[in-house]
Amino acid sequence: MAPKINDVNITIATENGTGSASANTVLFQSLFRMGLPCSGKNYFPSNIQGLPTWYQIRVSAQGFLCRQDTTDVMVAFNPVTFHRDMNRAAPGGIVVYDSAAPNPPFTEKSPRREDISWLDLPATALVREQVKIPQLRAKLANMVYVGGAAALLGIPEEVVVAVLQNHFGKNKTVLESNLQCVKLGFDHMNTQALPADRPQLRAIPGGNEGKILTDGNAAAAYGAIWGGASVVAWYPITPSSSVVETMMAAIPAWRTDPAGKNHFAIVQAEDEIASITMTLGAGWAGARAMTATSGPGLSLMQEGLGLAYFTESPCVVFNVMRAGPSTGLPTRTQQSDISLMHQGSHGDTKHLVLIPHDNPSIFEMGWRAFDLADRFQQPVFVMMDLDQGMNISISDPFQPPDQPMDFGKRLSDQDLENLTRQGGVFRRYAATDPDGIAPRTIPGQTHPGSAYFTRGTGHDEAAKYSEDALVYEALLDRLRKKYEHARGVLPQPVETPAQGGAAQAGIISFGSSAEPVREARHLLAAQGMPTSHLLLRALPLSLLVEDFIARHPVVFVVEQNRDGQMTQIIRDDFPQLAPKVKSVRVYNGMPITAGEIIRRLKKEGGMG
Repeated sequence: MAPKINDVNITIATENGTGSASANTVLFQSLFRMGLPCSGKNYFPSNIQGLPTWYQIRVSAQGFLCRQDTTDVMVAFNPVTFHRDMNRAAPGGIVVYDSAAPNPPFTEKSPRREDISWLDLPATALVREQVKIPQLRAKLANMVYVGGAAALLGIPEEVVVAVLQNHFGKNKTVLESNLQCVKLGFDHMNTQALPADRPQLRAIPGGNEGKILTDGNAAAAYGAIWGGASVVAWYPITPSSSVVETMMAAIPAWRTDPAGKNHFAIVQAEDEIASITMTLGAGWAGARAMTATSGPGLSLMQEGLGLAYFTESPCVVFNVMRAGPSTGLPTRTQQSDISLMHQGSHGDTKHLVLIPHDNPSIFEMGWRAFDLADRFQQPVFVMMDLDQGMNISISDPFQPPDQPMDFGKRLSDQDLENLTRQGGVFRRYAATDPDGIAPRTIPGQTHPGSAYFTRGTGHDEAAKYSEDALVYEALLDRLRKKYEHARGVLPQPVETPAQGGAAQAGIISFGSSAEPVREARHLLAAQGMPTSHLLLRALPLSLLVEDFIARHPVVFVVEQNRDGQMTQIIRDDFPQLAPKVKSVRVYNGMPITAGEIIRRLKKEGGMG
């Protein structure tokens, strides 16, 4: 069999806290430097040290970047999970193992598989001979598998050396020890009888030219900075913490004047209740304010979000979803907070939710969220998940905003003076436009007519306390008008037509599900089952969603939660089309694969 070229799935199994992250980064960046389309996904436990961790690298000549169901090359360097890892290798695959590690790799209960190739890379013994400091041996053993994998797959040694020099160049001693261990692995692998049909990697000159490596949390942080964020109130929580940590490192360059005065505030609150109330207070005062959180933190924010909605105070929430409920699986991914964001808080609330699907769209929606929050005067969510937020991937560079900031209907003192001269009076919650949005003022304005009292209780157009039934009903109806107006204003869905014939079905996806759906559609088309696709980008749903469903005999909604939360929103919005809409759900905490999507599509019926 001819070897696959630039098409390989590599899984590295190690123990958390042993320094494997640096080794995995070096290997991944070597592939990027070769110009190869690649992605890296880290599956790690929610403790600091000791439990199993896996890192999966995919190289795809066709540019598909999602996780795969099986692996071509398994680097099984964790004795505790060795037998499980061995069985994840595809038939005909390769397992690289450390015969010098503690515990025998094979037992009577778990014998050696005969349908895969075995390559011994005794890293433990190699570093024992070369590394004099015992405490460093476990960490440097990981660099041995970097060299071994490079030799196995055809990654030039000089490419790995260049990445190491860039990674550790400031510390000559650390650089030399890592170079030594990479060479140990490289040289030892080249003494093995390597399978002739093993996958091979070939450099693509200019293949990644103009591309960057980044994760979604960094994209969100820079998007927020470009969106004018000046107040950040947060409480650390996995997997969203690095959104604010990145901002802490980057924002001084943008918000510090020549005299050294900071024009921003980043506050770590005592909990999520405090962080959301600080955020809405700053938004009410006219700042561009935000927080970042995940499911458990979002649960605590519900009352504050209701206050922001009812008082019409703008704020932005980056929610990086993880597996719940309760503490759940803090380091696993899911799309299970959709309902909580969309209808967060008690009573009748409808929030605006932006749904990016890749790093450039995370950046763009990161800055657009602040314009929309000011325009609609309410909380705006940017919906992400752990897979997007914490995994590094190849990305196009971010495009800065090409328009001035939109502060919405904000009345200046001169506007108020003109209104007074015309015999009018500013009433905070009086909206005359069809969009239901009332003009506002902010604290600090000097015109005597600018002031009003903000309350979370019932209020009339003049912001005065009211329990009048008709006034209250009119207020809720006006707030709903804003939501309905947003359907045509928020980012619209993007449709991709079927290839290779008329569509047998339509597929709707969003967020991190979009990339595996792209690959699944490619595979289905090759099987003679073309599909068309609609990428959702926001809630409330555009009326284009209704049109897409109406044009297809059946539509599958792919999402990563147990209850089909997005499917239910679609059915509620377009009940006459509900029988056409089927839910395809994956909720095991792992990033979804194209194979899983295809299997579940066929199980649901309507395909093939």
